Amino acid sequence: MTPFEIKGYHIALSFFLDLIIGDPRGFPHPVSGIGKIISIYEEPFRRLKIFSEKVKGILFFFAVNLTVLLITLFFLLILESLKNNYFMLSEVLFIFTISLFLALKGLITTGLKIEEYLQKKEIALARGELKALVGRDTDNLEKNSIRKAILESYGENLNDGVIAPLFWLSLFGLPGIIFYKTVNTLDSMVGYKNERYIHFGWFSAKMDDLLNFIPARLTALLIVLSSSIYFGISSGCRALKWTFRYGPKHPSPNSGYPEAALAGALGVRLLGPAYYGGKLVEKPYLGEDYLTNLEQAIPLAKNLLYLSSFFMLFIILIFKGLK
Repeated sequence: MTPFEIKGYHIALSFFLDLIIGDPRGFPHPVSGIGKIISIYEEPFRRLKIFSEKVKGILFFFAVNLTVLLITLFFLLILESLKNNYFMLSEVLFIFTISLFLALKGLITTGLKIEEYLQKKEIALARGELKALVGRDTDNLEKNSIRKAILESYGENLNDGVIAPLFWLSLFGLPGIIFYKTVNTLDSMVGYKNERYIHFGWFSAKMDDLLNFIPARLTALLIVLSSSIYFGISSGCRALKWTFRYGPKHPSPNSGYPEAALAGALGVRLLGPAYYGGKLVEKPYLGEDYLTNLEQAIPLAKNLLYLSSFFMLFIILIFKGLK
């Protein structure tokens, strides 16, 4: 088996391990390590005077990814060397490592924790916890605005944290999922459209858009399927209709599709104008408000996220099998 291949049972066990334990508290997370590499590399590449900002950003992108790939291949080499005498240890380490790049449990748990704060009328704690999920200003958000922000994060991060990682894992093994998460982390750190990063982070942002193009639309379709089964055909049809009607209106070329699908499944209006860094940013609305009691929204969305993720795993196992 080459480093870029993976067996179905590895994917399945990694998925369920994330579902059970999530990210172990206090354990060093590999994405944090990737973030440190990005931080270390940024300034030296910015100081390259003979290149334009875009070229510097492209060189920076490849340097980061080459470094991460070499570390990944070295790790796989260690696991391979363990197989002869410590096969089970090698398998456990491999499966555990993959699970660290999946985020279903963490995503759902954070949303439910915020909803619990809202139920207890501890809105300040809810606003503080929400900052872990969204980039907008949360200090003045009211209850239903907080719930809608959670739903937007659920839609976007179902793709970023579960479906897209599984997609690239199934195609290219551990290097595939790590490459995806590296690009995703690059986008979150340098992919801003501000004066500092608009040129330097341009290539990282475009690569993130490219890697999410298929998975984001697949995520939307999985939400449509889950909605049809969980709520009924009418909900699934609305989710599908809103995916194509509102998804393209989102400022992101990808995030709008799963967000619009989730909005349609639940019958809520998402997005719209919001404050970022104290400045009002105009964004289009996704959908219309049909669900009158938004207290139900987060628990219902949780079930759709579980269903969509299980369907993704099922599809992968159909094509790959368990062995």
